[in-house]
Amino acid sequence: MRRVIFIFFIAIAIAIAIAPTESWAVEDIKCNGSGNQLELNACARDDFTKADNELNKTYQALIKKEADDKLFISKLRLAQKAWLSFRDADLEARFACAEDNVRVCWGSMYIMSLFYRKAELTRERTKHFQQLLKDGRGA
Repeated sequence: MRRVIFIFFIAIAIAIAIAPTESWAVEDIKCNGSGNQLELNACARDDFTKADNELNKTYQALIKKEADDKLFISKLRLAQKAWLSFRDADLEARFACAEDNVRVCWGSMYIMSLFYRKAELTRERTKHFQQLLKDGRGA
């Protein structure tokens, strides 16, 4: 009986020890610029999210401004789809790794570095759209 109780308590202890790592969603981790790597990753994720929201807002403003030109809108959508493919391919090239786990090549900072570079590329694209909004397509 003592052995059963002992095994039961060991099983509970293991479950408690494992539970936080499996139940923590990435979204639950908050940015802390002087925190641990997970918190720094959250800062980078938040930076990308902010940049992506700004890109989407600017993209929608451009579509609204040019709403009467269906051909332009169609070509813009194709260009944006191509740009997204380019961005993702650029990130894959920049963080290329022959190992199955990219952290073997890039370490624990991989996620943070990936999100910051993704945000940087996204801000560059936003500037492009802002220029189109400001100066028009012919400039």
